[in-house]
Amino acid sequence: MRSDVRMLGQLLGQVLREAGGDDLFEDVERLRLATIQAYEDHSSDAFDRAAAIADSFTIARADEVARAFTCYFHLVNLAEEHQRVRVLRERAGQTPSTDSGAQATDTVAGAYARLREEVGDDEARRRLDGLRFHPVFTAHPTEARRRAVSSSIRRLSELLTQHDAASAGGSEEHRARRRMLEEIDTLWRTAPLRAQKPSPTDEVRTVMGVFDETLFTTVPHVYRRIDDALRGEESGASAPVVPAFVRIGSWVGGDRDGNPFVTAAVTREASQIASDHMLRGLERALDRIGRTLTLAADDTPPSAEVTALWERFAAAEPMVADELAARSPDEPHRRVVLVMARRVAATRHGDEEGYTGPEELLAELRAVQSSLVAAGARRHAFGGVQHLIWQVETYGFHLTELEVRQHSQVHAKALAELEAGGPISTQTEEVLEVFRAIADIQRDRGLRAAGRYVVSFTQAASDLANVYELARHALGDDAPVLDVVPLFETFADLQAAPGILAEAVTFPEFRERMAATGNRLEVMLGYSDSSKDVGPVAANLALYTAQEKIARWAQESGIELTLFHGRGGALGRGGGPANSAILAQPPHSVDGRFKLTEQGEVIFARYGEPAIAMRHIDQVAAATLLASSPTVEERTSRAAARYADVAATMDAASRERFFALVKAEGFAPWFATVTPMEEIGLLALGSRPARRGLSVESLEDLRAIPWVFAWTQARINLAGWFGLGTALEAVGDEELLTEAYREWPLLRTMVDNVAMSLAKTDERIARQYLALGDRDDLAALVLDELALTRRWVIRLTGGEGLLENKPVLQRAVQLRSPYVDALSLLQLRALRALRSAPEQPEGSGADAEQQRLLLLSVSGVAAGLQNTG
Repeated sequence: MRSDVRMLGQLLGQVLREAGGDDLFEDVERLRLATIQAYEDHSSDAFDRAAAIADSFTIARADEVARAFTCYFHLVNLAEEHQRVRVLRERAGQTPSTDSGAQATDTVAGAYARLREEVGDDEARRRLDGLRFHPVFTAHPTEARRRAVSSSIRRLSELLTQHDAASAGGSEEHRARRRMLEEIDTLWRTAPLRAQKPSPTDEVRTVMGVFDETLFTTVPHVYRRIDDALRGEESGASAPVVPAFVRIGSWVGGDRDGNPFVTAAVTREASQIASDHMLRGLERALDRIGRTLTLAADDTPPSAEVTALWERFAAAEPMVADELAARSPDEPHRRVVLVMARRVAATRHGDEEGYTGPEELLAELRAVQSSLVAAGARRHAFGGVQHLIWQVETYGFHLTELEVRQHSQVHAKALAELEAGGPISTQTEEVLEVFRAIADIQRDRGLRAAGRYVVSFTQAASDLANVYELARHALGDDAPVLDVVPLFETFADLQAAPGILAEAVTFPEFRERMAATGNRLEVMLGYSDSSKDVGPVAANLALYTAQEKIARWAQESGIELTLFHGRGGALGRGGGPANSAILAQPPHSVDGRFKLTEQGEVIFARYGEPAIAMRHIDQVAAATLLASSPTVEERTSRAAARYADVAATMDAASRERFFALVKAEGFAPWFATVTPMEEIGLLALGSRPARRGLSVESLEDLRAIPWVFAWTQARINLAGWFGLGTALEAVGDEELLTEAYREWPLLRTMVDNVAMSLAKTDERIARQYLALGDRDDLAALVLDELALTRRWVIRLTGGEGLLENKPVLQRAVQLRSPYVDALSLLQLRALRALRSAPEQPEGSGADAEQQRLLLLSVSGVAAGLQNTG
């Protein structure tokens, strides 16, 4: 990997010389070497020299230098991803073992082997059959980098693979390097900032790129790899034991909470776009598999059911049937699968000869599979045909299960207008039109295509009943089938959740829907607003307690509960390694089902490359399967009881410390001054507004994403750690806390995530941002808590510094930090200029140039830290 980074850096240097001359290259090198020296020797003189270099550039040169460092980070990120893929492919090349002792439990095969040891074969198989992993893609925010930049990086990735495969010094290696130079030149010359915000439809199409490039083919390969590990040579020759356990959800085009640009028309279009991509993918897959089934009828006779399928089609489409028969003489299975491809195409075009739904296609595929088994062609039946079955079971014809989300107050206002009987507002009419859109989608693509309706800021059971009432206002008895999902976000709402749910399930609409679904209920928990509400420590503890109470209530009520985790990519929004977080959940809160939001750049980081996507899905599914094992549940519940007093002390102390900061007079405008919070709103990241009102007068006005993103940009990362040091200090007993860190999964996950967050902070740079606010009291509060938290985290994790128990991660952060420092110094320069400039008309003169530099640096720091929020 170091060799890759060195080579890509040299190629970038060559591009900088060619495009901007030796002077540009030398300026970039001066700042690079100065920030490395400042990072390594920690002296104030070295730091001041680096800052002076950043300040010495003309505004035009500073712009170019910021772009150069941003390009460098894109290349480093590429090299790191390439290394991950390289390692995963090496592991994949090793022979899978069915011996439980030889398998890591962070794979489904390993977790299943552990389960069999603990609960026996039959119970382990039942749990595997019920496994469900349900990521839900959201568009807030999309990546800081443009899609054109992402595409260029993807092409560079392919060239890096070609370079790996080429002989050293040969013509292919030379060709790969030449093309990489061309692509890096493209990356350099591509405007790094979007000219305008993407529309919701643009966001839908961006997410579809992940499906087209990886997910459609990758998910069946995940199932196959697990089946291979579990069954060895039997895999592919008989029916698989692995169910289609992945479901893909989406809020993109459905989430209208605070986004006025997501309308009913957009929701209809989002569903149509997703379905079109799915049907195109199925058509291609059926055509490809069909062409390989060149199995002669003499050796592989068709079943009566397959023969009947062909005869029905031939009667309906005689000319097409004649053409297919001529191309595939005496190859009945091939003909029938090619017919299916044509019928999928007809479905996409809305023609009457298309399928009525995915269930009809599944029935035909299973008929072909059974026919092949009966004829002895078992490897064809459980090879390519099985992959098709898995794809249809996973995605249906809709691809993503589109979910609608709206704020409870919007519903209450709309209902009040309707009950008043007078004219209704445009907003209320739009609320009603959403239910009509859901009904249309269900009619065209089935219940799975749309039907979950998430209610933000659920604070009473009536907030959920209002959704059903509005659906009746929109369509009367023809209202769509709805699974209304409460979203508990604030600290108070999390505490009230069990009582609200107990009341809600007494409503007739809930009882009827639960009876139809086997007494299933879904509940969503918000991480972002609870963290912004009471701080990250108290929020994590409150979330655990809420899950514990909800899970206990559901179990006592005979309800099959699915908890939906509204996690973000950043640590301040519930991010971090998902598998360790799952294993730290309360007993019965997972039970083989895990649903979470996948947001912004996380979508592409986890699902944008096939090998990484396969590993991520396998890891999360393994943790989901293992979380309900007797040993894991017993360990978790024992630790929660053992350290309940520790949790109570940490909760109270951390909340008091957090409130001392955020409830201080003038905190909100101070926060907007010492971070680029206001300017972040100018970045064309996504279609959703960054805040709820016109200005930020209080923390409640601000959305959780810019809250986290702004602290990250200021190299403080406060949203991920603030209050933990005080919480641990309040407990005080280092021996007890060290024992708790070792035995209590919740604390271990929290401390490890904070260590990662702190490793990306930089106190010297943080001081420069905090100095912008002219509030020494608040700055001191932040810096004192930073120092205290760092001391305690190092004590618990061991060693002399952060991440010493994770040396690979530690080294990666250390290698990046000086380069991020360079961009931070450029950002500080721009911020100081903007904060000290007299009021000017928006977009005028020097103000616009400084603003552009600031936004370029924001994009670059996001790339360097691999976080937007």
